Amino acid sequence: MVVAAPFALLIGTLLGLLGGGGSILTVPVFVYVLGIDAKSAIAMSLAVVGIASLIGGVTHWRNGNVHVRVATLFGAAAMIGAYAGARLSVLLTGAQQMALFAIVMLAAALFMLRDRRPDSRREMQLRWQAVLIGVAAIGVGALTGLVGVGGGFMIVPTLVLLGGLEMKQAVGTSLPVIALNSAVGFYGHVGHVEIAWAFIALFTVLVTVGVLGGAKLMRYVPQQRLRQGFALFLVVIGGLILYQNRSVIGVAADGLTAVSEVTQN
Repeated sequence: MVVAAPFALLIGTLLGLLGGGGSILTVPVFVYVLGIDAKSAIAMSLAVVGIASLIGGVTHWRNGNVHVRVATLFGAAAMIGAYAGARLSVLLTGAQQMALFAIVMLAAALFMLRDRRPDSRREMQLRWQAVLIGVAAIGVGALTGLVGVGGGFMIVPTLVLLGGLEMKQAVGTSLPVIALNSAVGFYGHVGHVEIAWAFIALFTVLVTVGVLGGAKLMRYVPQQRLRQGFALFLVVIGGLILYQNRSVIGVAADGLTAVSEVTQN
């Protein structure tokens, strides 16, 4: 816990500030800093981020930053995807999950760096398109269960672009959705991986302290600069994880080459 404590506070602070990024950092810390098995790390990160997000969501709700209706609808759809993703995760090895995790990190970083908003006409057209929001929510949920990401880095842009929410509301609304996602994803892992319950409890307390602090700091920190800096950090961490699990990419490439040769013959 001495080693884990500063990471837990950092993870919580980013979660409170950005409404996402908690599990993107939690899994690498568990695996590469604390030496926890990848599958256990993914499941444990869901418990930590889920509880911390719930508490942070209450704080943002008190500040008027949670759109309850959107959170309920998005969360319900995402829970379906989260459970399915968690069940499918047993089909992948730990290395495959980490490689996929790294790819998700890099994609999230690119999305955050682009920072493009649609024009007002397109935003009005998409504002309450329940089908699009539902599909996006299920996809976010599936990634939550499959690779242990709470999905905040995808939920926030979706709520802004499809839900028509302001940035602060999107961040606040994302936290209860992350909590729902993480709870269902964690439930899907229970019984299939080893869980260090005492460690989860202690780590979660520290993450929660960071979340509460991040929620209070939100009004003082320029969101755009913070998002850009965090995106660049994701590129570095995602690249390192992908390099660590490069053997998975090599196997996949060999498989595609073999299929191509068979097709040509």
